[in-house]
Amino acid sequence: MRPRLRLAAGVLAAAGVVACSNPLGRQYEYDEQTYLTVDGRATVVVNTSLPALVALRGARVDPKVDGAADRDGIKQLYESAGCTVDKVGRFWYRRGRRFVQIQVSANDVRSLTKCGLLSWSSYVLGPDPVTPDGLQFKQDVGAPAGGDPGTINWDGSELIAFKLHAPSRIRYHNVKKLDGTDGTTERGNIFTWEQTLADRRSGKPLAMEVRMDSTSILYTTIWLFAGAFVAAVGVLVFLIWMTIRKGRQSPLKP
Repeated sequence: MRPRLRLAAGVLAAAGVVACSNPLGRQYEYDEQTYLTVDGRATVVVNTSLPALVALRGARVDPKVDGAADRDGIKQLYESAGCTVDKVGRFWYRRGRRFVQIQVSANDVRSLTKCGLLSWSSYVLGPDPVTPDGLQFKQDVGAPAGGDPGTINWDGSELIAFKLHAPSRIRYHNVKKLDGTDGTTERGNIFTWEQTLADRRSGKPLAMEVRMDSTSILYTTIWLFAGAFVAAVGVLVFLIWMTIRKGRQSPLKP
């Protein structure tokens, strides 16, 4: 399952890069996308501008658009900070700033706090206290590292996002949009919590909670397809048997 999780995260992350660079899509200065499995394994894809990586996570990289930062250096930086780095994507550019994608993984989502890139968060995954056969996921994001990226063309209204790709049907969430209205799901199992860059830099707390089924959507889908396939084969066999039976019962004409 681990290679499948990484593959799915990689495909969706690539789509995320397209979306991040799409001027018509919702654009984030920094976003973390957590791909979770019901047994607790996780892949986290971070899309960020280099200035935000410095300001929010204290990265020791050159944030200038024409600076000396490179992908190998970023990978080594976070591997040395306790992260299992699957890959660092190619740089892209938006509004005079350089962006990068970093993908990390863990066998236990709760151990992501040991990764320097994600250590501002605490993660909880366990039984749902409301529904006995469910799961509860919680992520609390604390204060940023407060690095100094220099003079950047920010106005503070840039968006920061934390997105959960849940592995099963969601029963409850505490998503709120920035305007205070209830958030909505994407495809029924994806939720996004947002803050402004100004709020995130000031350390305004962000607490996320989701309650979900304990059975993976993938397994449910596989069983549905398997059931449909068996039913279709059964109908086909029945029709063939009826055709043969009628042929045997039909009298031969002289």
